[in-house]
Amino acid sequence: MALVRFSPLYEFDRELGTLQRQMSRFLQPWPWTEAELKELSFAPAVEVKETDAAIELRVELPGIDPKDLDLQVTAEAVVLKGERRSEDRSEAEGVLRTEFRYGAFERVIPLPAQVKNTEAQADYQNGILVLTLPKRDEELHKVVKVDLGHLAAAPVAAEACER
Repeated sequence: MALVRFSPLYEFDRELGTLQRQMSRFLQPWPWTEAELKELSFAPAVEVKETDAAIELRVELPGIDPKDLDLQVTAEAVVLKGERRSEDRSEAEGVLRTEFRYGAFERVIPLPAQVKNTEAQADYQNGILVLTLPKRDEELHKVVKVDLGHLAAAPVAAEACER
């Protein structure tokens, strides 16, 4: 039988040790497994702005050439696929350091309203993709009927309060 030192924080210590091992693994150099690379994959940041007439998307794609992008717009969503390729080179004190970052990415962005996908306009400058998607006419003049059936008992309650 083995003796184990009593620690009221045993579970905390064990979890802290697990976290430390995971961080060490993350910071160690290659080789990474395919599953680990997938976890570190790139997904561009997106801002969605809705006005009365259109939906505007701003997508951050630094260092990505527009020819490496595949953009598809449906009435309900935008699908953005691409490939990121970048290389950092530095030389200091006779040591050459090179880092490559590359890989495919895909992001599906659901839209808050239906749009006229045939009239989509795109602009790409300084690593920012701006998409302007005009809303469908049905969305512009959409009227929603609100059911007030659950309020039918309210006048009775009001009469009871007046007594």
